[in-house]
Amino acid sequence: MTITRQHVIDRDAAEAVSAPIISYVVTHGDVVYLSGVISDPRNPGPDVQSQTREVLHRIDELLADAGTDKSKLLSAQVWLRDMSTFSAHNEVWNEWVDPANPPVRACIQAQLVLPTLLVEIKVTAAR
Repeated sequence: MTITRQHVIDRDAAEAVSAPIISYVVTHGDVVYLSGVISDPRNPGPDVQSQTREVLHRIDELLADAGTDKSKLLSAQVWLRDMSTFSAHNEVWNEWVDPANPPVRACIQAQLVLPTLLVEIKVTAAR
């Protein structure tokens, strides 16, 4: 099976912004893997709900680019800076997720790469 990589950060771009060399999307057969998605670090939203909306919108875009959508999610991993925002985050998640096809999901507290980032989400989907 072919492995396809999309939205790749190359060495020059990574060095320019002190980022890792990664692919944001990798497909293998009919499985699509997204890297962790965060808000725009230059201008993140002011709270976990606005950042969650932005992250989920970006996930929709990346899944569409890979030929799939949220109805085909298999799994999700959520990292929150502060677990006291769990309920607020879940309000946005529950509005977004396909209730007929929810993925398995884990949610943990983590220190994210920048103190202004409040949520990061990584998903895997079928095509």
